[in-house]
Amino acid sequence: MKLTQRQQEILDYLQSEHRRTGIMPSTREIQSHFGFASQTAAVSHLRALEKKGAITRREHKARSVMFADAADREPIVDVPIYGAIPAGYGDDSTPVADGTLSVDVRSMGIDEKSKAYALKVRGDSMIEAHILDGDHVVLEYREPRDQDIVAALIDGETTLKRFIQNNRKPFLKAENPEYPDLIPAQELLIQGVMVGLVRGAARRW
Repeated sequence: MKLTQRQQEILDYLQSEHRRTGIMPSTREIQSHFGFASQTAAVSHLRALEKKGAITRREHKARSVMFADAADREPIVDVPIYGAIPAGYGDDSTPVADGTLSVDVRSMGIDEKSKAYALKVRGDSMIEAHILDGDHVVLEYREPRDQDIVAALIDGETTLKRFIQNNRKPFLKAENPEYPDLIPAQELLIQGVMVGLVRGAARRW
């Protein structure tokens, strides 16, 4: 079924944003981008696209749009975004869920039932590992190995660093010579091991 000009513009926007950030735009972001008076208008256009077979939507899911041909591509899973993590000095803030990140299972090397989650990177301490401010890192809950990049709680503060063990007391290493190694005085708790990266510095929050 042929799309109207507005429907095609919305579909193009969805595809462009998903390629750029790995995240499907929310109805609020669609409303803002096109200047609709309310989210209801955005929802109505999405329903029309779904009716014409251009997209599919999952009930009761935030950022629920999938492209109609997604079943023919890599399996896609939504992982929750638990706020931001410093790639710099530690932060004692508590992560809060903030939407989801759509990732393909095979390229990330994760199971569809994996308890993976994502964090937005804040800071430049991991730039030599090509992890930049504004990127999203995808992590799994599992035991770390030497040289893994991890989200860690070190003496009450959370940070993203490389985990170093080498048969001695574990510590955290930055991938930027301007930052020192972080050696725990009391506590080092690994909260997740990085399995993937999605570029997204320009993503709106």
